[in-house]
Amino acid sequence: MTDVLFQPFQLKSLTLKNRIVMAPMTRSFSPDGVPTADVAAYYARRAANEVGLIVSEGTGVARPASLNDRNIPRFHGEPELAAWKTVIEGVHAHGGLMAPQLWHVGAVRSRDPEWNPQGGYDSPSGFSSPGKQFGEAMSDEDVADAVSAFASAAASAKALGFDSIELHGAHGYLIDQFFWDGVNLRTDRWGGSTLPERSRFAAEILKQVRAAVGEDYPVIIRLSQWKQQDFTAKLAATPAEMEAWLQPLADAGADVFHCSQRRFWEPEFEGSDLNFAGWAKKITGKPTITVGSVGLSGEFIAAYGGEASQPASLDGLLERLDKGEFDMVAVGRALLQDPEWAVKVRDGRTSELQSFERSAMAVLY
Repeated sequence: MTDVLFQPFQLKSLTLKNRIVMAPMTRSFSPDGVPTADVAAYYARRAANEVGLIVSEGTGVARPASLNDRNIPRFHGEPELAAWKTVIEGVHAHGGLMAPQLWHVGAVRSRDPEWNPQGGYDSPSGFSSPGKQFGEAMSDEDVADAVSAFASAAASAKALGFDSIELHGAHGYLIDQFFWDGVNLRTDRWGGSTLPERSRFAAEILKQVRAAVGEDYPVIIRLSQWKQQDFTAKLAATPAEMEAWLQPLADAGADVFHCSQRRFWEPEFEGSDLNFAGWAKKITGKPTITVGSVGLSGEFIAAYGGEASQPASLDGLLERLDKGEFDMVAVGRALLQDPEWAVKVRDGRTSELQSFERSAMAVLY
């Protein structure tokens, strides 16, 4: 059944050799935000081993507090962009394709107690989670500058030769904070009582990104219902609410919805087996990427907490892919642990698939 995973996929200017996407995973191996030769080699190894599309770790856009770790890469500035040029050249040299994930963490504390970003934290209303004050609400000028920062980074990605871009609109970070009624209490055009109203920030980013990269350049947006601040949060409780959320984003320029779940096999709504990616495709007609504990037992939050995960069957996933419920499959921890994961699956070398251990996070395999 793995044949369906290795069928090509065409989207605008992008032709993927297969349906495997390397999921974005924060690695913090870029001192002061500049990717190193080791980072470039890390991505090149996945390209050399038949990953269809590599989505980079999250990369910071040009706002003072877009990142909460000094060793997460940035996607602006002369040395940073020069380093990313080396990354994409290495990926292309192995026949790979790659998209940087453009990121702003919003109201999220620094991961290093001895370091803080320069400048104030950005958030819709000055909350990091419902009822928890964290900084001040963004001004109209702050919002406009953040939107422009995403568009500028997208333009840089295209100029450097990247094949696509992904916007990080999930997991309780800045774009997602605007979606979330628990932390977006604004009464201006960037807030409102309904999810479509609170989606205007993301839609404006998509519009300006589309203007910056042109019509034929693929634009992906990663979305989630759950937040790192609240695993049970749900933006859209019904298919109708999901349509009201996603269709304006599709109209604004999103080509692909990267639908993040903690467990890809879980139904999104009662009365249907479709997962988040399945519903997003059904509602919008746009291609979708499913993600969430693919190829491993145990879900990734527990794994990052120290729980080991073993290789798991792909049969259920492949059945869904074969039925057309979604178009691509993002693989995270399994590819982080083993750059050869895709070729091992393709060649039936299942006995060689590796378990995931938390210690893999400390190494660039």
